[in-house]
Amino acid sequence: MPKYKNHFASPAFIEEKILDNDDKAVGTIRIKPVSISWKPRGKGQFLSVKLDDFVAWITDPKTKAKKTNS
Repeated sequence: MPKYKNHFASPAFIEEKILDNDDKAVGTIRIKPVSISWKPRGKGQFLSVKLDDFVAWITDPKTKAKKTNS
């Protein structure tokens, strides 16, 4: 592939709005390389946790998180 003069910058984060069955917002999740943030519907600020803390929490057997098929 040729070297281009200009290029796209990678996004600093991925953000997705989560909707319920009625297409009403539940909240917004933002994923960064170092943290995961959650903003409930109607709130102005995100709640954030370091990625390492999230990994420790989600993999703890006490959370009863289940493995997915995909």
